[in-house]
Order: sequence, then C-alpha cells, then structure tokens
Amino acid sequence: MGLKLPKRLRTAGVWALVVPALLFLGACSPDDRETWERGAIPEGASNHSDNIITLWQWTWVAALATGVLVWGLIFYVLIKYRRRSADEIPVQTRYNLPMEILYTIAPVVMVLVFFFFVVESQNEVNADVDDPDHVIKVVGQQWSWTFNYVDDSALGGSGDEANCEGSDTCVFEPGTPANLPTLVLPVGESVRFELSSPDVIHSFWVPAFTYKMDVIPGRDNYFNMTPEREGTFAGKCTELCGTYHSRMLFDVKVVSAEEYAAELERLRDEGNVGLALGAEQTTTQSGLETEETEGSE
Repeated sequence: MGLKLPKRLRTAGVWALVVPALLFLGACSPDDRETWERGAIPEGASNHSDNIITLWQWTWVAALATGVLVWGLIFYVLIKYRRRSADEIPVQTRYNLPMEILYTIAPVVMVLVFFFFVVESQNEVNADVDDPDHVIKVVGQQWSWTFNYVDDSALGGSGDEANCEGSDTCVFEPGTPANLPTLVLPVGESVRFELSSPDVIHSFWVPAFTYKMDVIPGRDNYFNMTPEREGTFAGKCTELCGTYHSRMLFDVKVVSAEEYAAELERLRDEGNVGLALGAEQTTTQSGLETEETEGSE
C-alpha cells in the first residue's frame, strides 16, 4: 500500500507552510507590496515604464499559470497512478494522441502569443520622435561615460544635431570611475539619446527608466525617451567591458526645465564647451590611469 501520513501530521505540515507565508506578507510595507506587484522592477520614471512593467507582469502571470498547470499534472499523476500493492504492474501505454497534440500545440500557441505582445511593446517603446526637445550624445568608454548636450535650445542653440566643436551651445559632462558623471534631464520633455563607443561594447542602463540599449563600436544606436518623474536615479554599464566594468557608473538627475538650463549654464561656465563628439574620446581612461599612478605612489 502507498504511504499515508497521519491526519495530524498532514495538518501540521499545512500550517507550517501557511503561517510563514502570512507573516511574510503581513510584514511587507505598502512600498514592498507595490514592488512585488511590479515583479520586483523599480518604480518607473519614463514614458516607457508602464508599457514594459505591464508586459513583465503578464509574463509572470503566464509563467505562474504554466507552472501551476505542470506541477498540478505532476502531483495528479503521482497520486492517481501511485502503486497500491507490491506486485502491481502499471498499464503500459505506447502513445496518447490527445496528450501529444496538447504538449505540441499548447507551447507553440503560448510562444506566438508572447511574441505578439513583445513585438507590440517593442515597436511602441522604440518609436521614433520626429522633433525631440533635446539631443544628448552618450559616449561610453573604458571605464566611464561622457554626456554631450548637443546644440541645446536651453543654451540658445537651434537644437539641430551638429558636432558643436567650438560652439558655446554645446556642453559636455565627462566622468571617471573616481568622479562619476551626472546626466541631467528635463522632466516632461522628449530626449533623443545617441550612443557610441570608441573601444568595446558597453550597455547604457537606467533601471528607473525601464530601458537598456547596447553601445557598440562602429554602430550608432539611439532611442527616444521622456522622463516623467523628478528625482536622482542610478545608471550603470551592463555589458562586461574590462577590468573596471563594475566602476562604470553614473547618476541621472531629472529636474525642471529651469534647473536643466541652469545645469547646462554651469557646465558652460566651467569651460566644458565645444567637445568634439567623435568616438576618439579617451578622457576617462586616462583619468583612471592617473588615479592609479597617484595611488601607487
């Protein structure tokens, strides 16, 4: 006969699972519960966030539903067809056509549905903006970032894409691993990010913007995004790019339009003007080497 646990022991086992779960859920603050509802994704701060978070939530729903179905069938079979006597021989089934159709067609349908919603979200997130309010050229190099505010209208420029070398309407914010750069963005205004690299592959990611894009040498990637919430957010490189990859960090400040213009004025007053925007920038790497040399001395 199959093993049958005493009723008291089964009841104790159920409570051993239920009580910790209830205590865990009861200890969660409202912010923690919202984080769990988002699937552990940070609270969104861009116009892309809601789309991506919704897709992520429904992906979890589909995954959990699949898990419940699969594990339910496994336990059903374990109980229904368990051996009831020592000499029992289970029924030998060569094939089951309905079951084979189910486990062939069902995954294909799931993948097609998932593919449809992924492509739909991707097209919406990657949609071009014909006339963005601002253009920022992001250069990722070993091992930091340079943010170039191209001919920005906040400094009296036309907003056109240009090299801006020698122009006082093009300012930049360089950084080193020891002195993290800060990317300043105006809330509620569209920004076109143009990404380039002079050395190896990097990846530009701000978790709060719920968007990431690779920075590839010889290929200028770009995307459009509108910050929708003021605050300071962390950014990082998410592509292993060398010895100091873990130190390739930056900050993002989303501020009002007035504060944004003031920050660009500050960069101009500090002399960060007219940077050539080609892929030959190597300021951060030399800054790191200087730092290491001083440290060794």
